[in-house]
Amino acid sequence: MDYELSDAHKLIRDAARRIAREKVAPRAAELDESGEYPQDIFGVFAEAGLLGLTIPEQYGGSGAGFLALALAVEETAKHDNACSLILLLAALSTQPINLGGSDQQKREWLAKSATGAIKGAFCLTEPNTGSDAANLESRARRDGDDYVIDGEKVFISGGSVADYVCFFAKTAEDGASAISGFIVPTNSPGYSVPRCDRKMGVMGVPTANIVLQDCRVSAANRIGDEGRGFRTAMLTLNTCRPVVGARGLGLAEGCIAYALDYARERKTFGVPLVDHQAIQFMLADAAIEIEASRHLVYHAATLVDQGKYDRQHAPYLSMAKTMATEMANRVASNAIQILGAQGYMKDHPLERHYRDARQLMIVEGTSQIQRLVIARAMIQGEINYW
Repeated sequence: MDYELSDAHKLIRDAARRIAREKVAPRAAELDESGEYPQDIFGVFAEAGLLGLTIPEQYGGSGAGFLALALAVEETAKHDNACSLILLLAALSTQPINLGGSDQQKREWLAKSATGAIKGAFCLTEPNTGSDAANLESRARRDGDDYVIDGEKVFISGGSVADYVCFFAKTAEDGASAISGFIVPTNSPGYSVPRCDRKMGVMGVPTANIVLQDCRVSAANRIGDEGRGFRTAMLTLNTCRPVVGARGLGLAEGCIAYALDYARERKTFGVPLVDHQAIQFMLADAAIEIEASRHLVYHAATLVDQGKYDRQHAPYLSMAKTMATEMANRVASNAIQILGAQGYMKDHPLERHYRDARQLMIVEGTSQIQRLVIARAMIQGEINYW
């Protein structure tokens, strides 16, 4: 396998790196304290073309793909994971339309999303059905040329700042095959955001409850055929899993780079911290895990760009997400340990990175769900090491 990035990938990575250093890094601590959505940074991403990386050229994006997005997310996450989530959401909210939408829907919604004229959110998780996404309680009933939707979604990243959501609800009663997806403008009558969550980290992007009560949406806003929504939702999550891994990859790189700089300057027992073998081993372990995760993430993102994100390839996407996000938590913890008491203080970014890292093992399929995907593939012989 060729791991060398193309010139186009390098240009995107370098542009994201510059934006992350010049625009994101100076705002990161402030965004964590205020919890305000950084509309200015969203605008910078839009101007740089980073919101349309996974949107095809014919619908206003660059068509650069998911490896390009992973690179941009990685660079941003080195400084702030909330801002890296903004980039991820640009793909997560448009991918259901990209995968299952009509040509008209793509021209209407994808083009505006690529330029930053609108932003979206992905509405799947419910109060009583988190990982069990096939058993949604939201309902959509056909009424003439419309659907009337009732339901509640929880933990929706960017839900309170979105202009539209991709909302999944049951249109019949027979399990996953009864689920359909809908593009719901957030100014629709019956659409409400009762509250935003008080959470541990990733403060710059709000996480919201979304409630639809007798919310009427045109049948033209249904994504694909009725009953095809579950597959669309699952494929959307599959394609974005390497990008969640990229959030972990970048976060870990930012943590250990900061800890290394500190360890070069801080002296104990008359010598810099980096001269102590205990510290050297922690640094080396971080580098080993980061590089292993990088290969998994880049490989998984490349699979997605090759159209390999169905059930057959899902275990490899799950491996990338699981490895990189769990690695990020370990590296963030060890980076704090290298700084000692200083690492626990808000004077340094590591405590923020540590809080942000914990989200990554939960969102878009918990580590346990990823392991189920991988184990089932092994048991069924789809992954065979003999």
